[in-house]
Amino acid sequence: MKSAVVQLPGLNRDRDMIAALTKISGKAPVTIWQTRNGHSRCRSDRHPRRFLLRRLPALQRIAARMPVMQAIKAKAEAGVKVLGVCNGFQILVEAGLLPGALMRNASLKFVCKEIKLEVVNANTDFSRAYEQGQIIRCPVAHHDGNYFADAETLQAVEDNGQVVFRYAGGTNPNGSVNDIAGIVNAKGNVLGMMPHPENLIEAAHGGSDGRGLFASALDVIAA
Repeated sequence: MKSAVVQLPGLNRDRDMIAALTKISGKAPVTIWQTRNGHSRCRSDRHPRRFLLRRLPALQRIAARMPVMQAIKAKAEAGVKVLGVCNGFQILVEAGLLPGALMRNASLKFVCKEIKLEVVNANTDFSRAYEQGQIIRCPVAHHDGNYFADAETLQAVEDNGQVVFRYAGGTNPNGSVNDIAGIVNAKGNVLGMMPHPENLIEAAHGGSDGRGLFASALDVIAA
């Protein structure tokens, strides 16, 4: 299965994502670069049609309006799997690919630590390598990870099974409503999450709890 990592000016942790995808799939992902002048070097009609995973790094509101996002929206509508981690989650929300909003952490401080996640929905393309209700470890590192949605949207997200990961064991690091850590769109092919599964995929990281997400999305056997 093919994958791609979208790179933008000012991004972070793209190399961690590239390393994770390479180690788990056995093949390095294609990188798509958005130039500083706002024009993508890789036009939408040239993006490989079989990409199954994309990670959208930094720049939030600006990035959500860059031309490359039009290609990503088109791919998402066609059923391609799209993953946005941390800042990438913020971009997906700003671009309208996921419902809700991400606000400042309730503490108004940057948070960098390990938390626990409950796998709320193990029947998605991103979570089927896990068991329903499984508790996994995962690091977080963000300042604006406080997920919020109005009452009607929140009810729909919960009722539709769109919450995939929830902070568990009192480890909510940002004040997210209903302890929400990661959600999918109604179609189930776009996932946004604040924790960093790419930073916990092997023994060198201190554990491999994040590996199941990539194993699920890339259709490979979890190690």
